[in-house]
Amino acid sequence: MNKSERTRQDIIEKTAVLFNEQGFAGTSYKDLVNATGLSKGCIYGHFESKDEIALAVFDYNIAKLTNHFGEKISGLQNSIDRLLVYPTTLRNFLTLPAWQGGCPIVNTSSEADDTHPLLKDKASKALISWQKKIEHEIVRGIERGEIKSTTDVTEMAVVIVLMIEGAVMQTKVTGRLAELNITMGFVEKLIRNIGA
Repeated sequence: MNKSERTRQDIIEKTAVLFNEQGFAGTSYKDLVNATGLSKGCIYGHFESKDEIALAVFDYNIAKLTNHFGEKISGLQNSIDRLLVYPTTLRNFLTLPAWQGGCPIVNTSSEADDTHPLLKDKASKALISWQKKIEHEIVRGIERGEIKSTTDVTEMAVVIVLMIEGAVMQTKVTGRLAELNITMGFVEKLIRNIGA
């Protein structure tokens, strides 16, 4: 990575939490300057616009989450255990560095749904990608005899993702963990119940 690429990556990393907590509209040029310690001119020497930074930051935040879950899942063989990584890990999402500021999918989609089509599209694709990963894991489990063959793959994946995202959103809004723990416990039961 050359100096320009390192600076660009540094800008992304230093503004990642800022965009996730404050959103696109709530993040000013001054915030970007303060977070990076760079001049506005230097920042815009590496990015054409605040939009471009926000899009790169979203990709970075999603990659952090994907890698976090991927590391936890990679050492597990059984598909039920692999699926349980999501609710087990997310019981403690407020303490996870990858989730600092909340879930980037929830945060971005709630802000960008009517205001920023490019960010909305990225959030939509990230949500669909997560659902597809869960679908793939369920299919894998069915093929390996670890998950009941009668399991409706799409239905289960949709329910898991939406229950988790809804619980994360509620916890972020209320600051309470009780509902999050109830929901994650229910998702864990759902996953265990599809075991063969």
